[in-house]
Amino acid sequence: MKNSVKATLIAIAVAIVLLIVALAFALNQRAAPTPPEGAEQQTVRTDSHVLDDGGEGAVTVVEFLDFECEACGAFYPVVEELREKYDGEITYVVRYFPLPGHINSTQAALAAEAAAQQDRFEDMYHRLFETQAQWGEQGEETPEVFRAIAEELGLDMAAYDAAIADPATAERVQADKTDGEKLGVTSTPTFFVDGEKVVLETWDDPEQAIEKALNG
Repeated sequence: MKNSVKATLIAIAVAIVLLIVALAFALNQRAAPTPPEGAEQQTVRTDSHVLDDGGEGAVTVVEFLDFECEACGAFYPVVEELREKYDGEITYVVRYFPLPGHINSTQAALAAEAAAQQDRFEDMYHRLFETQAQWGEQGEETPEVFRAIAEELGLDMAAYDAAIADPATAERVQADKTDGEKLGVTSTPTFFVDGEKVVLETWDDPEQAIEKALNG
């Protein structure tokens, strides 16, 4: 009887988590605007942050993300599994798309970009998702939280502070978002596989798109 009750409670907990993620994703959705005629559309630029470089012939996977987005946080372990499974076969690129409804989303992106200037983007990327529950859904921005994470990572704090204060860092974050808007991105996470937008309905959709690109 105890095992049956425990199994039921676990099933209910999993269902609640999936419902929360689904609601978060739905709330971030809005009708996709039509990109302006003649607007430049690029899924990857020379300064885009590449987590994995599969080399020539690899499938390029691009994720537009918001570090505060619960759906992005839920997809984070899925993405890590894909990176491991397709190591050497895909080039995985991360781009910023902070949503206005998330108070700390821009601060988190600035922290990631400041870390990137010290070649520590991936370290900050992991820590932001690992600590999302601690700083997400706040009533006001908490830049001190991200500064503490930078200290934990052992970053040069003078350089970090200078990067956060530099308008060019915010412009770099905005440049990613602008590209995303031109591509019709309206919610996070949004994935592109070899330039094609993935219709995201299930956890397996990114993997299915990768398989199609690899075998197509």
